[in-house]
Amino acid sequence: MKESMTLLKQTMTLHAERVEKALAAYTQAPDEDLQILFDAEEYSLLAGGKRIRPFLVNEVCRMLGGNESASMPFACALEMIHTYSLIHDDLPCMDDDDLRRGKPTNHKKFGYANALLAGDALLTKAFFVASSNPNVDRATAAEAVLLLSEAAGEIGMIGGQIMDLAGEHKKLSLEQLHRLHSMKTGALIRVAVQLGALAAGFDRDSDEMRSAVAYAEKIGLCFQVIDDILDATGSEEELGKSVGGDAEHEKTTFLSYYSVEGAKEYAALLTAEAISAISPMKDSEVLTDLAVYLLERTY
Repeated sequence: MKESMTLLKQTMTLHAERVEKALAAYTQAPDEDLQILFDAEEYSLLAGGKRIRPFLVNEVCRMLGGNESASMPFACALEMIHTYSLIHDDLPCMDDDDLRRGKPTNHKKFGYANALLAGDALLTKAFFVASSNPNVDRATAAEAVLLLSEAAGEIGMIGGQIMDLAGEHKKLSLEQLHRLHSMKTGALIRVAVQLGALAAGFDRDSDEMRSAVAYAEKIGLCFQVIDDILDATGSEEELGKSVGGDAEHEKTTFLSYYSVEGAKEYAALLTAEAISAISPMKDSEVLTDLAVYLLERTY
């Protein structure tokens, strides 16, 4: 297992470099009048990170026999949406964070208004990038935009964020907490595997897509459980972001219902279920290792 984890981390590092290069190509837009906007977009978009969501897009595509040239534009579009959500999430009117990936948050660097607009621009650019993917047919590109809009909108990430804010003022039930994270965190992880399967030629009614979605739903929930644990037990140095914010804002988290050890056991169960969902599929070893990596992560 140690060898496979080492190999996975090497694979993810090389993949992150390819994603970084692809994302950088979308930020080249020389216009002196708009330079602060481009700088603010690039600051957060190219800030590094594990690039889990793009990795899922490209890896599912590879597993299903597709080509990364078809999936990479979708992966970049998804990362733009994820980055926009982080910029907005850090704003004073939301989580009011000063640190992201070890650096000042976007609004601390560029100001509230510029950060807000940079997030808006990245969201809009994401749909342009997905819809203009040159390596898939128009119907596939249109379906990708539909999937992204579902995942990012009211029934996905934004709806989950609304529920998350409500959880600062009242304790959510465990059922509501599951729904919240299925939308806020889970929606972008779920759409990552959908986009990968789509790029490989499988539609949303295919068995391959269903198996990938079942996997994504479990690792997405596990991801959030571990996030809640790390926010309560980690350090700023380890995580590269502020910690203790959940308790400070009196948010409902999985630690509102589980002890730290109980939450770890629940995360382990989710991981086992995720692995079970894709184990019958050929070439699923990398995704199996990824599920274990997300369970065991410490940052």
